[in-house]
Amino acid sequence: MQKELLERIEQVLRERVRPSMGEHQGDIEIVDVSDGVLKVRFLGKCSNCPSASLTLESIVAEAVKEEVPEIRDVVLVTGVSDETWDMARSILAKKRAERGKQ
Repeated sequence: MQKELLERIEQVLRERVRPSMGEHQGDIEIVDVSDGVLKVRFLGKCSNCPSASLTLESIVAEAVKEEVPEIRDVVLVTGVSDETWDMARSILAKKRAERGKQ
């Protein structure tokens, strides 16, 4: 059930949400789905956009709730993504290694 639900949500994001966000050099990822609540994170230029809450309600929530009635709420997760943390760790590790060689 969970896998099918995720696939349906991804299809809505792919077909109805990502094209709009892509026009602004942004993207969206699913963080979690549980108890009818979809948690998403905005990526790219959409991640720090002042209009993020408007985008969440008027584009994301509207499309997902319409196509996937099991979802009753969509929540925007803010903060640093795991991908960004991994990139930062990699950069720091490289700098430490470079300092160790000096």
